[in-house]
Amino acid sequence: MHALIVIAHPDQASLTHSIARHLAEGVAQPEEGHSFEIADLSAEGFAPAFTVTDLAVHRRDVPIPVDIATEQARIDRADALVLVFPVHWWSMPAQLKGWVDRVFSNGWAYDEGPDIKSVKRLRHLNVHLVGLGGASASTYERRGYRAAMKTQIDHGIFDYCGARVVTSELLLGSEPADVALHLEAARTIGRDLFKARAEQVTEAA
Repeated sequence: MHALIVIAHPDQASLTHSIARHLAEGVAQPEEGHSFEIADLSAEGFAPAFTVTDLAVHRRDVPIPVDIATEQARIDRADALVLVFPVHWWSMPAQLKGWVDRVFSNGWAYDEGPDIKSVKRLRHLNVHLVGLGGASASTYERRGYRAAMKTQIDHGIFDYCGARVVTSELLLGSEPADVALHLEAARTIGRDLFKARAEQVTEAA
């Protein structure tokens, strides 16, 4: 099975990149035979701004542009989509949100329109969310930030398209002891990435 790991961080030496690499190592256990691709949106120069062309795509007035079709094909090749991101203002970074805005388009991620029956088109996709935050767990819970993020991202984006959010993890703290735990957690997430898929297949059988 194949995982697409998407990150949006300009610093290759960041904890976000380290988490993505360790998660990929967990996926690529030789005895399992799984594969991965890392989509580094910052290094690849993905343009996140939602333009008039994207609006026309949403309205189904023009074909999907090449850059978006390329990203959609990456997801179509994957059995699991993994987003690894630093928490910016209690959400994902602008470049990653722009990737979602543009790539998860009408006619591909979902169907809707005046004369179109609403359809969730990504029911086959398993999603894993790994956010990195500096605030404490008590702050997230006390202020309701964690619940708000799940409402916005897990449900507002992925459930709307029918995708199943299997992992929704917040790795909090940046002290050396925290980092060591985060890297091990990333490896574990990677190793377990396709267990849910295997369980789904078993249940279907």
